[in-house]
Amino acid sequence: MHYAWVIVFTGILAFMLAHGFGKMSYTVILPFMKDGLSLTYTQVGLIATGNFIGYLIVSVVGGFLASRFGARNIIFLSLLLTGVGLFLTGLSDSFSFAFVTRMITGFGNGGVPVPMITLPAIWFSARKRGLAMGMVNMGVGLGLSLAGLLLPYCISYYGPEGWKYAWYLMGVTVLACSFVCYALLRDHPREKGLTMYGGDEHEEQASLRQDITLGSALRRVVGESVIWKLSCVYLAFGFSYIIYLTFFIAYLTKELGMPTAEAGRIFALLGFLSIFCGLPWGSLSDRIGRRYASTFGHLTLAASFLLFACYRQPLGAYLSAIIFGLTAFAIPVIIAAAVGDAVGGQLASAGFGLVTLFFGIGQVFAPFIGGWIRDTTGTFTTAFLLSTTVAILGAIFSYFLMGRPPERKNGNVVLKKMD
Repeated sequence: MHYAWVIVFTGILAFMLAHGFGKMSYTVILPFMKDGLSLTYTQVGLIATGNFIGYLIVSVVGGFLASRFGARNIIFLSLLLTGVGLFLTGLSDSFSFAFVTRMITGFGNGGVPVPMITLPAIWFSARKRGLAMGMVNMGVGLGLSLAGLLLPYCISYYGPEGWKYAWYLMGVTVLACSFVCYALLRDHPREKGLTMYGGDEHEEQASLRQDITLGSALRRVVGESVIWKLSCVYLAFGFSYIIYLTFFIAYLTKELGMPTAEAGRIFALLGFLSIFCGLPWGSLSDRIGRRYASTFGHLTLAASFLLFACYRQPLGAYLSAIIFGLTAFAIPVIIAAAVGDAVGGQLASAGFGLVTLFFGIGQVFAPFIGGWIRDTTGTFTTAFLLSTTVAILGAIFSYFLMGRPPERKNGNVVLKKMD
């Protein structure tokens, strides 16, 4: 087996720890943490925003640092910080303390996705890149599924203080598994005496360049017009999906009166289905093009949000979760592959870091806005309708902005058409 597949499976673990546990598990704990600390929905939304502020700051810098100092080191240090932040969140006794500790966690989990999702651009040829990135994203769904299944029972077992022990459990798990990731990850095939899996001579030559400084990487990435267009698409995705996920459990339990265990099972179903969604979407984008795959993905997500907002019955929640789970993380896979197409393997981390800046901006403002809408209107329905509208805008951006990437010669990859 080519070691590129070890990189992929380690990426699944890293994404489970950083995204699934470090960021998305807050959805499950939110209602209990809200009651335990006597918070408003605006405040719990702001706590989520704290995490995304940290994520936003580090995700951009992390991409450029990974281009210069290696993805392996950045991912390891980021996972360690994520574990510390998760454990400290369990010690929260006030809104301000929770906000700071979630921001610390954001500093950690923000340093993982950009380097990790772009490693396949170095280890895999363009023909296999979408599939490999899709597999790495399986970790997010795996983390969501485990959080939905296990955390409600952990919280229930320990009673009113159970939400604290849920944070402790995840913090210790992330800290332990970060060393596994460090042991298995490698920055380049040559470290194992290998060449790019399925690559050709031009791609291999491009991936071997080592004279990239932070300044030159920034100039080359910023000067690529495709990157700015992809940033608009990723902004719409970041804003729309995070409102849905952040308030998913709270909506079902507090507004629809659903038992916590059942809400957790629906969330686990969503997470389980999303484990596998990256594979077909990544392959689909390789076949029909990033543009059309992204357009269809955003429209499917919009349908899920609309169903969740308007069909206020358990069946509506299940159907929405199924649709979202089958599409959930298609957009990150497609965008990451499109970035690799646009700037090549070596600059993929830097390029994806820049588009993730806009993704992070969407995530920063969305939870606060969603929580404020809930406190103001007394219902989450309006917030989910806002997510629907923004997802439709994402589809429009995808169709009109994602065109052909520039062709590259003289040692760089000669790229296939994006649409």
